[in-house]
Amino acid sequence: MTSPMSPPAPPRTAGPADEAAFMAELRRLKAWSGLSYRELERAADAAGEVLPYSTAATMLRRDRLPREAVLVAFLVACGLDADDTRRWVTARRELAAGPRSPVPTVEQPQPPVPEPLVRHRHRWRRARLAVVGLVAAAAVLVGAGAAATGATTVQEEQHTAGIGQRP
Repeated sequence: MTSPMSPPAPPRTAGPADEAAFMAELRRLKAWSGLSYRELERAADAAGEVLPYSTAATMLRRDRLPREAVLVAFLVACGLDADDTRRWVTARRELAAGPRSPVPTVEQPQPPVPEPLVRHRHRWRRARLAVVGLVAAAAVLVGAGAAATGATTVQEEQHTAGIGQRP
């Protein structure tokens, strides 16, 4: 029970269904704290956290989840205790993880790859091999041609030396 002199309890997150509802609860929490953005910055600093006033203002204008570190600094600055802070962080993590998908009871087999794609893949593999073969053959021919133009035959050498000429 609350006495007429005790402040109202802070808003508690019950695990909002979406990010927009979570952020609406954070805005309610800021209103509950009664602090300005500058005062939130100073309160966070006094608690050893970093929360620039502009970051807090930007965070509350959006309907997206804040980073966890920013959320913790905000919660501490608003005056929440460790248990309440833990509940808010847990709710944020659950929202960030997204909806849980049902666990399949029987593993579904993967659909086979369509036949045209398989043939297409093999066709490309054959085409690549053909190109590699052509490049290798061209290299051999170029090498053989270079060797042939730089070498002389035995008959050409004898003819130029005057050996083996007929009288």
